[in-house]
Amino acid sequence: MKIQVMIAEDERIGREELIYLLEQEEDVNLYPSAENGNQLLQFYQEYKPDVLFLDIHMPGLTGLEVAETLQSDVAKGPIIVFTTAYDIYAVQAFELQATDYLLKPFDKARFAITMTRVREELAKRESKKPKVNKLIISTDKKMIVLDPLQIGYAVREGRHVLLHTLTNEVIETKMNLKELEERLQNFPFYRPHRSYLVNLDAIDEITPWFNGAYNIVMKDKEKSKIPMSRTIAKEFLDLLQGLS
Repeated sequence: MKIQVMIAEDERIGREELIYLLEQEEDVNLYPSAENGNQLLQFYQEYKPDVLFLDIHMPGLTGLEVAETLQSDVAKGPIIVFTTAYDIYAVQAFELQATDYLLKPFDKARFAITMTRVREELAKRESKKPKVNKLIISTDKKMIVLDPLQIGYAVREGRHVLLHTLTNEVIETKMNLKELEERLQNFPFYRPHRSYLVNLDAIDEITPWFNGAYNIVMKDKEKSKIPMSRTIAKEFLDLLQGLS
């Protein structure tokens, strides 16, 4: 995933030097640079970058003032790295929850440390994001938000795929079975038959059928039976036992 970065630097040489360093980073995507704090705030609203490199001394709003303006949004707003030729502002910088403080002229080794801190902070923020795992089913009249684990099984009937929930609700989806399987790849679903996709956690029992085939009995109220061919029986049973 690319790190979206924006620079605010009023001096051309400093701006070009920082652009050069950032362009060497393969996972960085640079947005247009700002030449002062006011322009930076305008660009920020348009691009919403992940990281801001803010020069402390700029015409109009300083880097510190820009950071104060954005501070209320710090939990979900940009990571801030201050850049300056003076180290007297370090305390103020970290009071504004800056991730780092980079002194000019820029040193490659010190810049590498900054980028490590930036990546660590991004990873920390990513891990704190709530994980939402819902399946959105579009119908002709509305969009249904569904917990995938409430699906017992899906079956292809003609041109349609029907989702059968554990509460015996039937929902028609515009997706084909392959598309649905791909959407559910992070959940315990399996295709025991070309026309069926089943929730492994919703299986009640497996019963013999004929000629070495089986029926998968689901936990829904109807005790629905899903056919399973003998050719995949071993693979399927190994999967249930965690052997494959």
